Order: sequence, then structure tokens, then C-alpha cells
Amino acid sequence: MLCPCHSGQVYKQCCKPLHDGQPAASPQALMRSRYAAFALDKADYLLSSWDARTRPANLEFTQDTQWFSLQIHESAQQGNEGSVRFTARFREGSEWLELTEISRFSLGDDGYWRYLDGNADFHRWQPGRNDLCPCGSEKKFKKCCAR
Repeated sequence: MLCPCHSGQVYKQCCKPLHDGQPAASPQALMRSRYAAFALDKADYLLSSWDARTRPANLEFTQDTQWFSLQIHESAQQGNEGSVRFTARFREGSEWLELTEISRFSLGDDGYWRYLDGNADFHRWQPGRNDLCPCGSEKKFKKCCAR
């Protein structure tokens, strides 16, 4: 199975080791693993990879949310701090949405990167008539998931 983070790698060699407890090598690797955790409903991993200073008490997933694509625009790391700017597309019920965020990460004394917080912007996604489907099928959106 290809990894949900859209790295092009197999899940077992990409995000699964992080989901199983291996530390992320970089803020971008943690970001990708967190996206995959959202796609796979891994709330425990999301909470454990969240900095204790900003972590919520719990996370609840809605059953009708499907994550389709992740695009990393840029990532940076300086010392024990890092950031990743990305766009993720998803569907909630029949509504298509796009999340653009600049996430901040911190490296703990234990060697684990953790999500600190992010500046997020959600808006409806309006694909063009001939845009490829975000599900990765290589079909046009109108002939695939738009149905």
C-alpha cells in the first residue's frame, strides 16, 4: 500500500515506523506522518506527536471526512525549531475543502519532533472542469470523485 502522505513510498517504509514510535528525522517527516495519521484515523499518534504545551485533551474524527492530497510547499529547520507550509485537500460529506497551513514544530530533549501549532486557512475547493482528481486516479475530477 502506498503511503497516504503522497511521498510515493510504501506505507511500511514511510510513515508506519513513525506511527509505531520511531522519531521523525525532520519537521517535514513529522508533518507527513501526521497527515497520514489523519487519513488513517490514528488519533493516539496525533496526540503523542503534539507538543504537550498546545495539545488538546482528545481528538474526534468525523466519519465522513476523506483526505485526498498533500502538497508540501516548503519546510525549514533551524536548531530545535522547524516549520512546514503545506496544502491538503479533503472531502467532508459532499463538500470539497482545502487546508493551507504553516505548521510549527519543536524538537524535544528526547529527540522527538512534535507539532507545536499552525496558522491554518480552510476554504472550499473549486476544481476546474479538467483538473485531475486529487484521489490519485489520474482521471479528470469530473469523471472520478465528483460523481
